[in-house]
Amino acid sequence: MTAEPPPPTAAPSVSPAFRAAYGQVLALWPVPVEPLAVDTEFGTTRVNACGPADGPPTVLLGGGGATSAGWYARVGALARTHRVYAVDVMGAPGLSVPGGRPLRRPADLMAWLDGVLTALGAERAALLGHSYGGWLALGYAVHAPDRVDRLALLDPTQCFAGYRTAYLARAVPLFVRPGEDSARRFLAWESRGGPAVAPESVRLMGVGGREFRGRPVTGPRPAVARLGSAAPPALVLLAGRSRAHDLRRVAETAGRTLPGARIATLPGAGHHALPELRSAELDRLLVDFLTG
Repeated sequence: MTAEPPPPTAAPSVSPAFRAAYGQVLALWPVPVEPLAVDTEFGTTRVNACGPADGPPTVLLGGGGATSAGWYARVGALARTHRVYAVDVMGAPGLSVPGGRPLRRPADLMAWLDGVLTALGAERAALLGHSYGGWLALGYAVHAPDRVDRLALLDPTQCFAGYRTAYLARAVPLFVRPGEDSARRFLAWESRGGPAVAPESVRLMGVGGREFRGRPVTGPRPAVARLGSAAPPALVLLAGRSRAHDLRRVAETAGRTLPGARIATLPGAGHHALPELRSAELDRLLVDFLTG
C-alpha cells in the first residue's frame, strides 16, 4: 500500500451540531481512529481508519442516513488483523466534501469508489456494506470484480428483494419532517423487540437528516448474474427482526444469484441495529470470513 493521504480538511457545510453528534459516535470506537482525507475527482472523502497499516484492507460502507462513525461495534474485532477504512459515502451524511465532478448516477458512484480505493493504495480490498452500503458494495463487485477480494453484506437492501411497504411508509417522516424526533420514532419502531440503536446514533441520524436533505445516489438492483465465475467469496448476514424486507425472499434470491455465498441470520437483531450490535457471534462470523 502507498503512503496514507494527508490529514482531513474541514467540511465547510457541516454545522457545529452535526460535527458534535458525529464526534460523540466516533468516541464510541474502542480503538484509535486515524481520520483521513481522500481526494478524488468528486471531492474530498472522509475516511476513518484503524488497524495495522500493513493489514489486508477492508472497506466499510454504511447504510442510508448513517455515517462511517457508526461502525464502532465492528471495528475492534476487525482491526486486530485488518487495515479498516470506514468511509463517509459522498452525497450522504458525513464529513465528505463534494467538489469537482458532480456525482449523479450509479456509474459516478462506482468511479468515486474506484478513486477512493486507488488513493488509499488498495488495488484489492474486502468490502463490508450494510443496507444501502450493501447495495453499493455489491454493485461495485459487479463493476470491478478484480478489485474486490471478499464481499460481506449486512442485511443488504435493494440487492435481492425490494423494501416492505410498511417500512417505506414509516420512513416518510424522515424526509418530510427530518430531525431527532422523527429518527427516534422510526428507529424505535424498526428495532422494537430487539436491541435498540444507540442514542448517540439516533441523534446523529436526526441531525444528519435535517442537514443533508438530498438523497444518496441509488439505482436498480446490481446485475449479479454478470459476475459469473468472477464472483468474489460472499457472506450475507441478515437481521432476524429486520422490518426492511422479506428475509426469506432475500435469503432465497441471494443463494440463487450468488452461488457459494454463505447466508446466515442473526436472531433478534433489527435492520438498523445490526452494524452496532454487541455480538461476539457476529464478530466471529465476519473475522472468520474475512481471514479466509
